[in-house]
Amino acid sequence: MAESGGAARRRAPALLEAARARYESLHISDDVFGESGPDSGGNPFYSTSAASRSSSAASSDDEPERPGSARGPGSPAPGAPAAQESEEDEAGAGWSSTLRDRPPPRFEDTGGPTRKMPPSASAMDFFQLFVPDNVLKNMVVQTNLYAKKFQERFGSDGAWVDVTLPEMKAFLGYVISTSTSHCESVLSIWSGGFYSNRSLALVMSQARFEKILKYFHVVAFRSSQTTHGLYKVQPFLDSLQSGFDSAFRPSQTQVLHEPLIDEDPVFIATCTERELRKRKKRKFSLWVRQCSSTGFIIQIYVHLKEGSGPDGLDALKNKPQLHSMVARSLCRNAAGKNYIIFTGPSITSLTLFEEFEKQGIYCCGLLSSRKSDCTGLPPSMLSSPATPPARGQHSIRMKGSMSLICWYNKGHFRFLTNAYSPVQQGVIIKRRSGEIPCPLAVEAFAAHLSYICKYDDKYSKYFISHKPNKTWQQVFWFAVSIAVNNAYILYKMSDAYHVKRYSRAQFGERLVQELLGLEDTSPSL
Repeated sequence: MAESGGAARRRAPALLEAARARYESLHISDDVFGESGPDSGGNPFYSTSAASRSSSAASSDDEPERPGSARGPGSPAPGAPAAQESEEDEAGAGWSSTLRDRPPPRFEDTGGPTRKMPPSASAMDFFQLFVPDNVLKNMVVQTNLYAKKFQERFGSDGAWVDVTLPEMKAFLGYVISTSTSHCESVLSIWSGGFYSNRSLALVMSQARFEKILKYFHVVAFRSSQTTHGLYKVQPFLDSLQSGFDSAFRPSQTQVLHEPLIDEDPVFIATCTERELRKRKKRKFSLWVRQCSSTGFIIQIYVHLKEGSGPDGLDALKNKPQLHSMVARSLCRNAAGKNYIIFTGPSITSLTLFEEFEKQGIYCCGLLSSRKSDCTGLPPSMLSSPATPPARGQHSIRMKGSMSLICWYNKGHFRFLTNAYSPVQQGVIIKRRSGEIPCPLAVEAFAAHLSYICKYDDKYSKYFISHKPNKTWQQVFWFAVSIAVNNAYILYKMSDAYHVKRYSRAQFGERLVQELLGLEDTSPSL
């Protein structure tokens, strides 16, 4: 069912006002939907990490020269009789152009922090909501245990003394400091160069820091029952997840994606060619479920590359079924809560969305004939016509509660959703093009995508710059970076933010000073 832009404007003024009210705090970027060219190859939702950017495809499926890839083998050739047969086949599969209004999933929970922090709460107080002292004490025990066993096997180390809890906090503080200073190495603190910091260097000697770094462990040894490749960091990830769950209730709308990590332009500019080559060999993929209204990362999933088999990272980039496995893992605690999950094209599929709907999870996802699993979708909606329609025109097919939307804006964009009514209209507001009419699901997707892109732009620069060689340590420091970002989000939502309005960089610096014991833990008035 195609509608002109003028008809959409006449039908939906009240609905547009309601939609704008829902997303009034969000800004839609000009580059979200194809403003930069004939397709949306620059759409950051396709690939937000360096590991996957090289393999990302354009999110527009405007490919008239390759219609077979969209229709699939055995589909009829273009033509009037074939089109009629196709419509009959789609009707037989349950897809219809007759649209029905459906109410949005009810959500009565109130999102936000679960506990009220006092106005005097420090950066350390927020950080320890996720990394409490008992977790740090376990790191102390495991590090000392590993040092003892290491020396029993390889010879005594006369310079080693068992680490203490204050030293472990200082050790974390030193490494976290690289997230705000963006230095190439944490050892730069003790150098005489640009990144040196005498006030921090006096807390612990460089030799002592290097000894702790040498023996640092979260889990010293593998148990006989452990088979997971990340056994050395998994208890910390589990503890972190428990802290996220207990400290924050997410809003109804959430996004599954790969966060933008490892992308600080200052650090990239100072990297040697050898370091850049090493960075491309990351042996894992990090995925998150993120609250789209606050940016709080609710859940982390690490997919470890354990070889070249079907579960390896190379396969994960190209096989939608493995992306569906990631989505199931991220949403295992979301069942029955009527959450609305926004997904990229590698995750979006009819089978997965129907499975989630049975669990009380609703979805809205961008489709791509190249990256998505299009099984069960009507072929006529996946192939692009030779003559492009006017901007803002769309057609919709509906099957039960599921809607498949094809919307045109300098390229064809396709969405699959069971969270938004297909008859409600929205609008994309662009600085250069003005208002472009669209179904409400498209506006919702654009709004939440825009927020997550802003989150990545703001917070990715504060990921820890320390780059260890061991995979479990890389995962550990990425997880700590996420914990610090989440702590800052809670800080901004608390009364403590009104006492002293720290920026993200100032919050990180304050946390480092408190970990090293250089600051009073109460904010100054």
